[in-house]
Amino acid sequence: MLFRKTEMIDPADALPGRPDAIPTSDTHFVNGRSMHPPFPKGIETAVFALGCFWGEEKLYWEAPGVWVTAVGYAGGSTPNPTYEEVCSGRTGHAEVVIVAFDTNEISYEELLAIFWEHHDPTQGMRQGNDIGTQYRSAVYTIGDEQLAAAERSRDVFQANLTDAGMATITTEIQPLDVVYYAEDYHQQYLAKNPNGYCPDHSCGVKYADG
Repeated sequence: MLFRKTEMIDPADALPGRPDAIPTSDTHFVNGRSMHPPFPKGIETAVFALGCFWGEEKLYWEAPGVWVTAVGYAGGSTPNPTYEEVCSGRTGHAEVVIVAFDTNEISYEELLAIFWEHHDPTQGMRQGNDIGTQYRSAVYTIGDEQLAAAERSRDVFQANLTDAGMATITTEIQPLDVVYYAEDYHQQYLAKNPNGYCPDHSCGVKYADG
């Protein structure tokens, strides 16, 4: 079967996945905190997709008020997918960063500002040279307040883009269903591999675009 890497897979055609979670780290490589809930009182969680998750995680773990971060997969159909499966385009997932943040130090709106200002949300199923559904722009919200805040922030940012004569936002905004943690080697990747970016993030998967 041939797949276009920029087209979402029909859930009925998605890979079957597996019942058990992919093994990953318990603690953050940079700050040593637990990457998994439950988190301390006052710590809330946000989930964003803005391209390759290596860079987006570093962006957030360096933000003041962020308690801990992790990378994973959300917005798809395949349970407990592997990285290679996500890259195949046959799971429907986006690469995401999971951000646990201290509400006394940084607001969800400030996290959204980081999101909008550090990628191009008008590119559809890609981010720069990274092409595929896993690289789409998305905000996966937890609760009605996050959903309303994300939609408000999108509208404000879109107005600014329109005034500048730029394109329409394609960012997917929807309630989070489930997020799966990525494999250990992806967690805090750019701290473990400071020169870790390679020219092609295609995961070694060959696609048919015809």
